[in-house]
Amino acid sequence: MKFAAFPLSEAEGVVLAHTFRRDGLTLKKGHVIGLDDIRALERAGVTEVIGAKLEPGDVAEDAAAARIAACVAGRGVRLSEARTGRCNLEADADGVVLVDAAAVTAANLVDEAVTVATLPDKAAVRAGQTIATVKIIPFAVAPRVMAGVEAALGRPAVRVVPFRPTRVALINTKLPGLKPSVVESTTAITAGRVHAVGGTLSDVRACAHTQSAVRDALAAALTAKPDIVLIAGASATVDRGDIVPAAVVAADGVIEHVGMPVDPGNLLVLGRIGAVPVIVLPGCARSPKLNGFDWVLERLAAGIAVGRDDIMRMGAGGLLVDIPARPLPRDAAVKGETAQSHAQPKVAAVVLAAGQSRRMGGPNKLLMPVNGVPLIRKTVETVSAAGLAEIVVVLGHQGAEVRAALANLDVRFVTNPHYAEGLSTSLKVGLGAVSDDIDAALVCLGDMPLLRSDHLRALLAGFEPAAGRLIGVPTHRGKRGNPILWARRFFDDMRQVSGDTGARHLIGMHESLVYEVEFDDTAVLTDLDTAEQWQRFRSERGPSS
Repeated sequence: MKFAAFPLSEAEGVVLAHTFRRDGLTLKKGHVIGLDDIRALERAGVTEVIGAKLEPGDVAEDAAAARIAACVAGRGVRLSEARTGRCNLEADADGVVLVDAAAVTAANLVDEAVTVATLPDKAAVRAGQTIATVKIIPFAVAPRVMAGVEAALGRPAVRVVPFRPTRVALINTKLPGLKPSVVESTTAITAGRVHAVGGTLSDVRACAHTQSAVRDALAAALTAKPDIVLIAGASATVDRGDIVPAAVVAADGVIEHVGMPVDPGNLLVLGRIGAVPVIVLPGCARSPKLNGFDWVLERLAAGIAVGRDDIMRMGAGGLLVDIPARPLPRDAAVKGETAQSHAQPKVAAVVLAAGQSRRMGGPNKLLMPVNGVPLIRKTVETVSAAGLAEIVVVLGHQGAEVRAALANLDVRFVTNPHYAEGLSTSLKVGLGAVSDDIDAALVCLGDMPLLRSDHLRALLAGFEPAAGRLIGVPTHRGKRGNPILWARRFFDDMRQVSGDTGARHLIGMHESLVYEVEFDDTAVLTDLDTAEQWQRFRSERGPSS
């Protein structure tokens, strides 16, 4: 191919490099100049045109793109019509794309005239989605280049493995205090994930978070012959010897790998009982957002084996959340060192007091007396004694009465008009009322009668953004409770929750940013939702409580 400025006497057959417009004459880029075009150009006063003239053996751009794309495409791939030197490869079905990166790179290294671009290897794709494209840069490809690219490819470099009808079993483990809504949400989100990869959640069961209970649940689930078993633990797995992995081994299974170099998704556990993969879900799988578990599920649903090495190779080019603990450039670190080391974070409290107390069967629990004062007042007085920068109280149901119960306390009230739609609406309103200079919010339930200010001060003391300690969670004997401290960076995600749930699923998504504060008493686990809980609380604490 010769590219040049051709005099009109030599312009016949030239592929026009640029669109020409003059005096009503328009010849578009890529147009092949004919005799009639030459006469029209002469009348327009043009003496030469810039473009390309193919030489013997050259392959025109569209033909070259289609020919190379046919070499790239493997099973499960269809080709678009080649136009302007481009031919797209599309998935023929929902599934996982497999890319021979070495072959694609070899083809790209032959000559600048030919480019092949693809999605990442083992990416999930939908039918009709573009998974690769061949683009010819000039207007034609020389014979030697075509031969070199075709030789470099050698075999199809891109194929799609379709998702198979996969039967998935889910086991939810439970601990006292784990709200049914959390289990229900996890099941719904997991069902959506499974459906998205062509599978069905064919068996859902729950059991206690003990080794024997999980072992028995596994045995029961396997009788239905699922293709995959998932376990959503009530508590995160932190070691091979932890409860859920130990249960897999007790059920005659093996643990192939613990953890993965993908964030969110670090705490995934990969096991197997016989030929059936068993996955212990990371906490982030309670959220519909993309995480490492999605990659594992997609591959298994396409019949692609996943082992230890496959998991560990996900680190390069994988998911990575931004954390403040990353090293700063030297100049910025030196300049900010003193300010960061002495700055005191400003933390607000958001007290949720808008609920309807439906489970009480009548009275508003927040207005019921504890030690002679309404429960909500006792809670807010405890929060006030912790030395927070500001306190926002979210009102809703019986808002006037709750406001009166908090008379003379230094708080700011906001009203949630949609309180009947669930706790998430109060969370959004409360976070929206927090001052702009606040660094974090302590989200407090209004019905925690045993909470003390020293619980809250301990949570505040652990908040260290520079060290990546951004989510403070109180615990008792390893069980997580309330209130939870959230850095401002999570506020936007917290506002996205819906229904009668909080933002607890975000903890699983960001486990690396969580710090736990262990307490000797059960205060952080005790809230009063039902008449039975109130009766038990008063019987244990005496009539004055």
